[in-house]
Amino acid sequence: MSRRRVVITGMGVVSPLGHSVDEFWDNLVACKSGITPITLFDPSMFETKFAGQCADFDPTRWIDNKAVKRLDRFAQFALASAIQAAADSGLDFSKEDPYRIGAIVGSGIGGIGELQAQTYRLKEKGPGKVSAFTIPKLMVNAASGNITIQFGLHGPSTAVATACASATNAMNDALRTIRRGEADIMFTGGSEAAVTELSVAAFNAMHALSTRNDDPARASRPFDRDRDGFVLSEGAGIFIFEELEHALKRGARIHAEVLGTGVGSDGGHITQPDENGAYAAAAMRACMEDAGVNPDEIDYINAHGTGTSLGDIAETKAIKQVLGDHARKVAISSTKSAIGHLLGASGGVELLATVMAIKHRTVPPTINLENPDPECDLDYVPRQPRDMRIRRAMSNSFGFGGHNACILVGEYTG
Repeated sequence: MSRRRVVITGMGVVSPLGHSVDEFWDNLVACKSGITPITLFDPSMFETKFAGQCADFDPTRWIDNKAVKRLDRFAQFALASAIQAAADSGLDFSKEDPYRIGAIVGSGIGGIGELQAQTYRLKEKGPGKVSAFTIPKLMVNAASGNITIQFGLHGPSTAVATACASATNAMNDALRTIRRGEADIMFTGGSEAAVTELSVAAFNAMHALSTRNDDPARASRPFDRDRDGFVLSEGAGIFIFEELEHALKRGARIHAEVLGTGVGSDGGHITQPDENGAYAAAAMRACMEDAGVNPDEIDYINAHGTGTSLGDIAETKAIKQVLGDHARKVAISSTKSAIGHLLGASGGVELLATVMAIKHRTVPPTINLENPDPECDLDYVPRQPRDMRIRRAMSNSFGFGGHNACILVGEYTG
């Protein structure tokens, strides 16, 4: 029995570079940075005073004002992106079986903004003033749950929380749900809204964030020897994954085919990656095996590339282990250089960039790569986009806890 094939028929995004797929892509290949001084709160007391913000995001463009008040910002991002993806897909949900459609969405932290706000209220006004919506707003499954409510879906619906690998782990689960025949259509991806006082203070305490306050736009510097940490960001990337025959039957536009995924664990340190990249490499190999793709068939890798010293070097080593001699021929870039690190949403937004790269035959750049780290010696497409045909591309996501997840997509050729 042949394996059910899965394609991408809808995409939606909320990001520091724009709140539509085309706006995001146009700004990305124009080498713009979405990193700015923090305006969501007063950052004057903090060591890091900048982030990748969706500062002009207006949820009422997509969501009823009454519903907006019942959603944490991360769920607003997810629902706005899902509504975009649904519109892009051309699906008429009145003609679909709702038991064959579901949602699996990742978030590393969930409603931390609501948690912080209600903690303040508890301390200042007492327990009787804590909102009745606190739990429904902060829970990680609020994103997938509200998507199913929006579209009246009754298929598989779960949430994934594996730190910075959350979105890619969610997409792995969505792919396999369709392959197993449990659904024909899945909303999937990730969402995060962690640009809050608590998050910035906590990441500063770990010495994880860049402190380049005098030049925020150039602070996210993956693979550069002058990098000093990652840049915290927010947003969402949501897709419609659809079984191929179902998509063809309804005449859907196909953006790309989902060829395979691979997941695994370091089983080592809670925050630091394996310094040799061995387990990241294992996830990449598993992804390629699942897709039936050889090393020399990979044209582009959207790297995890956060701009941390250990992480960038470990990923470089992993790519070399997996691709061998081809590692020096493949185009690699980190779009985090432009948008920062969206934590649990990063895999969703980065896969969107990867799919658009395939569609437009353009590799997005690593914009702030000016002085390459000698230990990061591959082709990271520095500073400017590159025109090239991309037949198959991989997107990597590695998270705290040692979570490793990779997804491989390609041109749909029939």
